[in-house]
Amino acid sequence: MTPAARVQAAIDILDQVVAAARGQGASADRLAAEWFRQRRFVGSKDRRAIRELVWSAIRACGEVPASGRAALLRLAIDDPSLASLFDGSTYGPAPIAAGEPVAEAGVMPRWLADTMAASGLDTNEQAALLGRAPLDIRVNTLKTDRDTLASDLPVAAETTAAPHGLRLPLGTAAESWPAFADGLFEVQDTGSQLACAALGAMPGESVVDLCAGAGGKTLALAAAMGNVGRLLACDIDRARLQRLAPRAERAGALAETRLLDPGREPEALADWQGQADAVLVDAPCSGTGTWRRNPEARWRLTPAAVQRYQAMQARVLDVAAGLVRPGGRIGFITCSLLDAEGADGLAAFLARHPGFRVDPVVAPLGRAHGGGWRLSPYHDGTDGFFFARIVRV
Repeated sequence: MTPAARVQAAIDILDQVVAAARGQGASADRLAAEWFRQRRFVGSKDRRAIRELVWSAIRACGEVPASGRAALLRLAIDDPSLASLFDGSTYGPAPIAAGEPVAEAGVMPRWLADTMAASGLDTNEQAALLGRAPLDIRVNTLKTDRDTLASDLPVAAETTAAPHGLRLPLGTAAESWPAFADGLFEVQDTGSQLACAALGAMPGESVVDLCAGAGGKTLALAAAMGNVGRLLACDIDRARLQRLAPRAERAGALAETRLLDPGREPEALADWQGQADAVLVDAPCSGTGTWRRNPEARWRLTPAAVQRYQAMQARVLDVAAGLVRPGGRIGFITCSLLDAEGADGLAAFLARHPGFRVDPVVAPLGRAHGGGWRLSPYHDGTDGFFFARIVRV
């Protein structure tokens, strides 16, 4: 492809991304993958260049752009070499017309920037949410240890602050390695590993992963427990929960699964009421702490959506409260940095449940915040998280 044709291809993909953001459609990753699937003639070098243009444009536009072309023009404003490719050539974009719409520059929509600031995140913190995420893995201690795996990997790996974490060079195809197929590690951000570890799951305990999804944190819990005790993974999404079984088999992890009906979780978990030593609540949220991986997500978020997430979090935490035995604990995790989905939710839970108190968390990265602990890309080089440990007294 010519450089101009790459620009037009990026515009075509961005048009789909913008439409999906407005209509809550597919993610940018899925849209780009489908675009390339339908055009198998596009070579790997062209694919990399097109993807770089697409994601650079997404990161450059604070508000949802009017079109893919407007998004690319935002980049061209500061890059004369890119602007010169709007030349009207075959398969290339039309020349830039005087006064045509150009997307507004910025880190995020203004209402979100204000909400972030009210949550204690300054402009540096906000800008870091759109950086490039590292590639971290969690060593599966059911099968190996960190030093052994690091010495056997085909690339150099750095240890992270998580006890079993390693950081690999960006772009590493780690999931294609035999070590991954053998279950020696899972791809998991260091922040996610630390948040999960804060629950303190131990061998012999009865533990519930209440919002297990595809089971990434379930596998970490199984490893922490050494497969000794009882571990139950639950979710309301059948398709996601079904992905846990093959992952657990690969990892050698032991966990039961249970599909829940929304709104009827206590009935489905009647046998666990007041029995759990620990319950992990990886609560539904807006995912503002993971924007480095899907930056277009900030275009999809609305104040009404944040309110819905607050309500869902409150519901799940109330379910968790019924499962915990006296002296047991809840691990509340959210991968959002908005206080509305973290510190405020924790305070509201404690007000509803006076029989619970916060057990202070101290982690090797991050800082205390709102009764819990906060990790952020700017300060810690991890995804953004708020987490807290709550004990039933």
